[in-house]
Parts: sequence; C-alpha cells; structure tokens
Amino acid sequence: MLKVLVADDDQGLRLSVKSALQTCGRFSVEEAFDGINAIEKIKAGNFDIALLDVDMPRLNGLETLKQIKEHNPGTIVIVMTAFATINHAVQAVKDGAYNYMSKPVQGDELLALLDRAISAQNLISNVAASAPILMEGGRKFIGNNQQMQRVFSMINRLAKVDTPVLIRGASGTGKELVARAIHYNSPRKNEKFVAINCSAIPENLFESELFGHEKGSFTGADQRKIGKFQYAEGGTLFLDEVGDMPILMQVKLLRVLQEKLFTPVGANREISTNVRIIAATNRPLEEMMKTGLFREDLFYRLNVIPIFLPSLTDRKDDLESLINVFIKKFNQGHGKKITAVSADALSVLKKYEWPGNIRELENVIEHMFIMENANLLTMSAIPQSVLASTGTVLPDVKTVISQSMQEIGLRMNSNVDDDDPNGDTSDDFADDTDGEDIVLESTSVGGGALDFNAQKEAFEKEFIIKALKTFRGRINQTALHANIPKKTLLRKIEKYGINAKDYSNG
Repeated sequence: MLKVLVADDDQGLRLSVKSALQTCGRFSVEEAFDGINAIEKIKAGNFDIALLDVDMPRLNGLETLKQIKEHNPGTIVIVMTAFATINHAVQAVKDGAYNYMSKPVQGDELLALLDRAISAQNLISNVAASAPILMEGGRKFIGNNQQMQRVFSMINRLAKVDTPVLIRGASGTGKELVARAIHYNSPRKNEKFVAINCSAIPENLFESELFGHEKGSFTGADQRKIGKFQYAEGGTLFLDEVGDMPILMQVKLLRVLQEKLFTPVGANREISTNVRIIAATNRPLEEMMKTGLFREDLFYRLNVIPIFLPSLTDRKDDLESLINVFIKKFNQGHGKKITAVSADALSVLKKYEWPGNIRELENVIEHMFIMENANLLTMSAIPQSVLASTGTVLPDVKTVISQSMQEIGLRMNSNVDDDDPNGDTSDDFADDTDGEDIVLESTSVGGGALDFNAQKEAFEKEFIIKALKTFRGRINQTALHANIPKKTLLRKIEKYGINAKDYSNG
C-alpha cells in the first residue's frame, strides 16, 4: 500500500481527496495543514506520493516541493492549483513535480493521474533490471558503483530538459529502458514514445520510414504514408543503433535537429516537427568518425549529454540484487515460489563474464526457473553453456549414488554376526522387495536389535534421503538416476514420512 501525504490549508479539500484515495484501497493517506507541516511529516516518515496545494501559509507549494525533492528525489509530487496560480503549477513541473491538476479535484481524474505517475516512477526503478540503476519504491539505491548513481542522476536531469540524448553501452545493458524512463518522467510524458531500430531498416526505405512519402513517389508507394517524425509529434523518437544509420540519412537527420523541418519523399512542402530525439548505440562512434562512417557534426549534435551504461561485468557486486529482481518477476510469471539462489549457483554465476549483459542474465534466470523443481535455484538448473564457460562440472549423479550405496554396504557388513565365519549375508535380502531396489536409512544400526525387517526399512529410508539430498528434493530426477520406480519412491516417501522439500537445498 502506497503512502500519500495531502497538504492543503483547506480541510474540506483534504478530506475529499483522502476519501477518494482510501476508497480504492491502494493508498494510506495522511494530512498536512501547510507546507512546513508537510515537510515535518515527509522527514518523519517515507511517503511515496505528496499532493501539494500551491498557495499555502508559512511555506508555499513551490518551496515545499523543492525541500521534498532535496530530502527524497524519488517522492512523486503532484501540485493542486486554482486557475489563478496555473503559472506556478507549470513552474512546479519544471522543478520536479510529476504534474498538476486544477481544483476542485475530481476523484477519478486524480486516480488516473496517480496511476500514470506511478508507472513513470516504476520505469526508473525497472531500469535496474537492464541498466545500472536499482531503486526500491523510489527511495533506495542498490549498488555502490559510482557510474550507477551518475546514470540515475542523469535520467532525472534529462527528464527536465529537452536536449538530444545519446545513450551508449553494450548490447543488453538496457538503453531503451533508459530512454523510456527519460520520456515518461519528462513534460512529454503524455505524448507518444516511438522506437525505431536503425539496423533493421533497409537503406532504400530509411527516408520513407522516418519522414514518410507521398502516393506515387516511388515504385510500390500506392498510398500516402506518414513517417515516424510525424507519428511521434510532440513526443519522443528513440533511434536505437543510430551508428548503423546510412550516411545520407545522417545528413538529413542533422538538418531536422538543426532546423526542426523535414520533407517527405516525393513532396514539395516542408513540415515542421516538435520531437525530442534520444539516440542509442553500442558502436565505437569515435572510430567510425575517423573512417567516415559517422558524421562528426551529427555526433556533436547528439552528444550534448551522453549517458554511459556499464556492462554487467563491471558491476558483479550487484548480481545478487539483480537476480532477486528477476526471481520476483518470474515467480509471478511462472506461478512459482522460488525464494533465492543457492550459494554454489551464485558463485558460478559470478564467475561468468555475461557477454549479453542483463538481457542474458534475465534469460538464464528464466531458464533456471523452468528447470528447477525445488524452491531454490540450484547449480543443476544453470544452462550448460554457462557451466562450460566457467569450467564448472556437475557431480556425476550415478557416482554419488554409487558412493552412497557403498557407504551403506560397509555399515551393513560391519553388523554381520561374528559367528558367521564367511560373513555371508546374501540370504538376508532375497527378493523381499518384489523386484524393487533396496534403499537404506542413515541411523546407526550397530547397537539395535538384529531384526531383518526393521533394519531393512532403516536402510531404505537412508537411501531415499541420500538420493533426495543429491537431487535436491526433485522426485523425477531422484527416481530416474537412483533407479527407483517413481510410484515406488512416492510410496516409500509417504511410508517413512519424508518431505522431499526438506532437501531442496541439498
């Protein structure tokens, strides 16, 4: 449940807003009667959302907003304003408020606005799953890497301005997520976010894709088409893999950035555009400029404020936190209750170099979810490619079972009747299990009564427990590799009161 603070000197408005929020059952609401009272409560407890009146005694809404953002930049602030102070509300958005709404406040409109604000804030939180930032509830940084904190700071700064952005990083580091986080926390958040992959467009169709074309302008142009610039009007156009853009298109893109004008293919008119450009690449643009594959003037136009996303190899200390993010995600997606990753599995994952970065990590964790039957992600569920790359060899399951049987057999031999000169026990276990493999229990039998049935059941129980430990409580794996029919194994587990889940951690 999200905590909301409603700050207004009008008690009637506070009560109406509080009632609207509490009715939906998703918010816990507290009140503040002016700006200073709001700051006191914000500092005394962590609030996810603050609703501020602009015109309050002692401390107005704009000053209250600034102090809230200094205390906790992750707090979502929405300004409530009368028509006469609408300019102040616009200024509040520039100072970090998510948005503003006019009084009287309508419950449905407020809830819809809060939903959009929460989704936008979650985008910054989710950047962690593919990029270098991890926040929980907009409050807590996870990771000590200075690059991570710089990126988070840059996202918040760039959300307030309208300059072009160049996001750089290896494949899989989450460049598009960063672009979305910037857009959905910016003044353009209510307009379109349009993504285009420059490496996936044939060169002869590139101009038409970006700027559109007129009917009959080229073979196959049987109707007029608007391009991505017109489609994204007022919003953000994300040019992924901009390093793969043809040189001719680089020239035309540069003109759009400079003049805010473009011409559709086959048209005689220029069209003005109001679109923010965010570009991304994993290519070495500096080297490409030297060889003439990327224009210097376009580079400097895009590279006003670059964001560099570190690879996963450079932030191994955050690996466990990121894995926990994916565990929560896939528990919901796959309907499981995985609690964590085992220590030995985590050690293997930390040895891996992760050439595919966070995207590859996400795929590996989902693979482990599918393969794992217990409530703990274990080493046996790790993909073979990761194991091979780290030089990890899983124990030979047949060897483990064989060793267990030999150990139990030694104890059996140690209990042979001293009066038997040959030590022959072959008759003791003649076909008394209807063709089933005998499985044995680990409790000491040396001092017990020499009762065949009691000792046989004790050894059966031990072997089942050893096998379950070896295969981490997975019934199918245990039955297959320990050579026990599954029905027999289940019957014995029930007979001896064994809980296979107790051995999920090996």
